[in-house]
Amino acid sequence: EAIAETLDLPLVRLQCYEGIDATQALYDWDFPRQILHLRALEATGGVGPTDVEEAEKSLYDDRFLLARPVLQALQASPAVLLVDEVDRADDEFEAFLLEVLSDYQITIPELGVFGTSMPPVVILTSNRTRDVHDALKRRCLYHWVEHPTFEREVQIVRMRVPHVLEPLARQVSGAVEAMRTRNLYKPPGVAETIDWAAALASLGVSELDEHTVEVTLGAVLKYREDQEKVRQQGGIADIVKQAFERGAFHV
Repeated sequence: EAIAETLDLPLVRLQCYEGIDATQALYDWDFPRQILHLRALEATGGVGPTDVEEAEKSLYDDRFLLARPVLQALQASPAVLLVDEVDRADDEFEAFLLEVLSDYQITIPELGVFGTSMPPVVILTSNRTRDVHDALKRRCLYHWVEHPTFEREVQIVRMRVPHVLEPLARQVSGAVEAMRTRNLYKPPGVAETIDWAAALASLGVSELDEHTVEVTLGAVLKYREDQEKVRQQGGIADIVKQAFERGAFHV
């Protein structure tokens, strides 16, 4: 979103998921409209033995084409194409995507070749649920997104949840920072920090305490094993202590 805004280009998003195929990424045909078109031809006497072939050709027209994200990005050229969570798709889709993004053109048998002289800016994201193939990574500039620093995370919370007072934002960020050091199965990300801060503010909480952390832990830790690990051996008390220590640096 930031790149698209900075370059003043449209943003097109392709959300990957298990089972996604070329139809969801490239194009499809609007079958209901095609059927209505045929019925309209029949009703007006436009389909006879001699013009069946012409009627069939008229079904594959631009007006019946449903452009999916990859085709949309090529048509809107230049554009920013976000291929989100590519690791959730299977190997076959990744190979297909590699081919399309190498040539930046696709062929629709009924209409011809669609390409662009200005390839889109393509961003691929991965949560590493599986390894992305080397062939795809070789064509990418790689950037690892670390957790933000404490002060940066406070700024993010204050920006995304402006009604959260700064002392609480600092305590929440400090508590999350403490949780990330506990070797959890799924350490909380910035999204969980924001959700937790928003939930606490909605509950009227002005500062953290052990009871508040205990009853709202599900807003920041999404796995039972992680919650149990944090609750063991005075873990919540330690987290609250660190939260207050980090929050105390504010002048």
